Amino acid sequence: MRQMINRSIRHKTLVIIMLTTTVALLVSAVPLLVYEARAHRDFLLRDLTTQADILARISAPSLAFNDPAAAEESLALLTNRSGIIAGAIYRVDGGLFATYQRPGENVAFPETARTLGSEVVDRGMTLFHPVVENNEMLGSVYLAAEYELASRIQDYLLILLGAFVISLLVAVAMSLWLQGTVTGPLLSIKDVAQRIVQDRDFMLRAPKTTSDEIGLVADSFNAMLEEVSERQQALESSYKRLQEESEERHNAEGALRLANKRKDEFLATLAHELRNPLAPMVNALDIMRSPDLPDDIRKHAFDIMSRQLSHMSRLVEDLLDVSRISRGKLVVYKESVTLATVIMSAVDTVRPLIDSKEQELTVNLPETPVNVRADPVRLSQVLSNLLNNAAKYTDPGGRISLLAKVDEDSVRIVVADNGKGISPRTLPHIFMMFTQDEDSNALHAGLGVGLALAKRLVELHGGMIHAESEGPGQGSTFTVQLPIDREAAEDESAPESAPVHAGMPLKILLVDDNVDFATSLELLLSSLKHEVRITHDGPQALALLKNFEPDFALLDIGLPSMDGFELAQRIRDASPDVRLVAISGWGQVENRQKALESGFSSYLVKPVDLATIRTILSSPALAT
Repeated sequence: MRQMINRSIRHKTLVIIMLTTTVALLVSAVPLLVYEARAHRDFLLRDLTTQADILARISAPSLAFNDPAAAEESLALLTNRSGIIAGAIYRVDGGLFATYQRPGENVAFPETARTLGSEVVDRGMTLFHPVVENNEMLGSVYLAAEYELASRIQDYLLILLGAFVISLLVAVAMSLWLQGTVTGPLLSIKDVAQRIVQDRDFMLRAPKTTSDEIGLVADSFNAMLEEVSERQQALESSYKRLQEESEERHNAEGALRLANKRKDEFLATLAHELRNPLAPMVNALDIMRSPDLPDDIRKHAFDIMSRQLSHMSRLVEDLLDVSRISRGKLVVYKESVTLATVIMSAVDTVRPLIDSKEQELTVNLPETPVNVRADPVRLSQVLSNLLNNAAKYTDPGGRISLLAKVDEDSVRIVVADNGKGISPRTLPHIFMMFTQDEDSNALHAGLGVGLALAKRLVELHGGMIHAESEGPGQGSTFTVQLPIDREAAEDESAPESAPVHAGMPLKILLVDDNVDFATSLELLLSSLKHEVRITHDGPQALALLKNFEPDFALLDIGLPSMDGFELAQRIRDASPDVRLVAISGWGQVENRQKALESGFSSYLVKPVDLATIRTILSSPALAT
C-alpha cells in the first residue's frame, strides 16, 4: 500500500482505471452469462413446446385410429429441424407408438412415457407434451434436442474477453490522455449511444475522429452496433418463422376438424347402412312366423332376408378391408385367371340390383381370351363395386356399359353409366377414404369406402384406376388398367381332378361353441343327406371320435378349453384321413395362414353360405 501511495499520479490513474474496468467487466459478465443461459433455455423450451404442440395435433388422429405409419410420417417432419435429435409418440398407457431419430444418431428412447414437462440431461433437452383431443388424453409427444449451452457460453466468454482486452486498452489511453482531445470523441460516442437508446435506431454509427485508441473504441462500438443490428434482424426472422408455424398449426387444426367431421359423418352413415338391411329382415321374420303362410309369400320373405343378409356381409367385409388397409395387412393371392370369368362373376353379383331397377347393361369382351395374374375374388370385388355404384347412382331404366379392351401389354376395363355423375370438387378426392359426393342427391350414399378399397386392390394387382365425369347429371366413367399375363399356359384342356366324395353321403363332425350356428349348420348339412354329429368343445369331439369315423371335421378356432389348432392336431393323430375345415369369425391373413400350416385344408370366415360348403365337401383335397 505504501508503495502505491508513493507512485506517480499517472501510474495511480492507470492502476485505478484498470482495476475499475476489470471489476466492472467481471460484475457485468456474470449476470449477462446467467441471463444468456436462461434466455437460451427459455427460447429452446418455447421452440420445443411449439413443435411438440404441432406434432400432438397432427398425430392425434393417428393415435385415435391406431395408425403408427401415419404417426411416423408426422414425425418425419422433424427432419427439417436440424436441432432436434429425436422424437417419439407414446400411447396413453405409456407404450411407445412411433419414433424418429436424426440420421446418424443412435437414440435410446424411454421405454414408457414420463411425467409431462421438460428436462435438461447432459448436453440436451427433452420434453414430454400431452396429446389431447376433445378433452381426452390420447398419449404424449417426446422430443429431444441439442442444448449447446456450453458452446454458447464459450462464445460469450470469447466476446467478453475481447471486450475486456479492448477496455483495458481504452483504460490505458484514458489514463494517458486527460485532455479534451480524449474526452471529445468519447462524448460523441456517448451521444450516439443515448440516441440509440432513445430512438432504438441501430443504424446509427459513432464518428471516428482519430486513429488511436479512441478511434478503436469507436470502431468497437460500431462493430457492436452491427452485431446488435444483426441480432435484431435475426429476432425479426425468428418472429416471422413463428408466425408461419402458427399458421401451419392453424391449418393442421383445420385438417383435424375436417377429419373429425368425416368421422362423425362416417359413423352416422354406418348406423344408417346397418339399420337399412335390419329393418326388412325383422319384417321378413315376422312374416315367416305367421301361421298358414302361402308358399309364394314365404319364398318372397326368404328372398328378402337372403338379399339383406348378403348386403350386411358385404358391408362387414368392406369394414374389415378398411381396417386391413389402415394396418397395411390387405393382401391378394394371385393366380392366372381368365378375365372374362372374373367379369361375368362380377356381373352375376350385381345383376339382381340392375334387374330390379330395369337398367340396361351392355358387356363387351375381347374376342380372344385374355389372362391376368390376379386374385379372382378380389378383382371380382373391384368390378362388382364399380358396377354396383353405377347401378346405385343411375336412375331406373338407365344405361350401364362394361367394356374390356386389350392395349399392348395391358387390358383396360371401362365401366360407364349415364347416371348422376360426380361434381368437379369431389372428383379429385373420389378415391379417398370416407369421401362422398356432397352435391349428389342419391339416397343410400354408402360408407364411402368402396372406391378407396377398389383403388388399393387394383394397385396390389400392379394396375391403375381413375374416374371421369363431366359433372352432375352427366354420368361417370371408371377405368381399370391391369397388366396381361403373357406367360399363362396355352393348354387349358388338362383334365381336372375328380372330386372326392362327389354325390356320396358324408359323415361330418361339427365342433362349434356357438349353439345356434352349429344347430343351423347341422340342419343345412342334414338336408343334403349327410350324417352330422355336433359337439361344443374339444374333449367332447375327441370322445365322439372313438365311435364316429368322420370324413370331414368342421372346427371352430376359438373353442373353450382347447382351441381349434390343438384339436386339429389331435384329430390328425387319431384319424389321418379326416379332412379338416376351419370355420371362424376371425378373417385376418395371419389366422388363415396359421390354419393352413396346422393341417386345415380350407379356412372359412363366418357367415358361410351353403354353396361354399357344398363346393368344399365335393372338391379334391386341396386347400382353399
